[in-house]
Amino acid sequence: MATIKVEELQGFAAELLSKAGFGADQARDMAELLVWANLRGIDSHGVLRIPRYIEMLRLGLVSAEADIAEVRRFGAVCVLDAGKAPGAVAMNRAVEEACDLARTFGLGWCGVRKTSHAGAIGYFVRKLTERGMIGIAMTASKPLMAYFGAKGEALSTNPLAIGIPQPEGHPPLILDMSTAAVALGKIMAAKDGNREIPVGWAIDAEGADTTDPHKVAALLPMAGAKGSGLSLMIEILCSLLVDNPNIAPVLAGGKSGGFNGMILAVDPGALGDRDGFLDHVAALAGAIHGLTPSPGAGKVMLPGERGHETEQLRAREGIPLAAGTVKRLKEAAAELCVAIPAVLR
Repeated sequence: MATIKVEELQGFAAELLSKAGFGADQARDMAELLVWANLRGIDSHGVLRIPRYIEMLRLGLVSAEADIAEVRRFGAVCVLDAGKAPGAVAMNRAVEEACDLARTFGLGWCGVRKTSHAGAIGYFVRKLTERGMIGIAMTASKPLMAYFGAKGEALSTNPLAIGIPQPEGHPPLILDMSTAAVALGKIMAAKDGNREIPVGWAIDAEGADTTDPHKVAALLPMAGAKGSGLSLMIEILCSLLVDNPNIAPVLAGGKSGGFNGMILAVDPGALGDRDGFLDHVAALAGAIHGLTPSPGAGKVMLPGERGHETEQLRAREGIPLAAGTVKRLKEAAAELCVAIPAVLR
């Protein structure tokens, strides 16, 4: 493992992406999202993704020249066509649109079609909670996960994130989950760390459970039929609603529509007393914290609380990176003539 300061990793990540061909603003947005994931302990969605993002740019799966266009606006709803823009850029724009709509209508829904991988989507609902909004985010993409009861890849690992603000001085509640038993990035992280994965995460080409991340052919859904059912509904909400389906075309032998996403912002004040709502959230959080821990569980934690604690620790002490991640970042830096931070050499 190597440990690097947050600002140094941020600068290194942005320079790698910029030298690879992304615009300066795009590189900054992408680097902020990736390093935020590392800060929160979501290393599967952190800077280990940079070599793949560079590869996606070269393959034309993401565009540095994308012009995000408004497709439709109706009341509290807005639809954007991202033209394969980086996921961080497109979803940041969706956050702004949804937040503006929520200020006017009490809630705002922004659908985004034809973007690219959006990373740890808890980042986007966190932005909304910082503005006093409740935030919901989802993304959808090509098949990566098995459908419950069927063999092979049929659905994506479509994630769901919900952010709830708390009174000032308290971190927001953030649920950020994949509909798979595990995010694909954790398989990537296991490969980088040369670690086995638990049974129940994935299957091999024969449909059997595997603990070898190098033999993974498909991920398994979270909670069986519940996970595959939730993923299917997210495909409907993120892809079919914006006229860019992913799953049905692929299962019929065609091509995926690419990455789609959505952001929903809700102003608590539109439903009642904002301060009263925040007090209720704080009281609920306190009640959960007051539960008696089960044997060996340590303390009872709220959604996002572990990530918040990790963020505070890593902000002080630096972000640890696995050897495999460091190796691939150094290879990318050498190819792009980017200076490698001394701590990673």
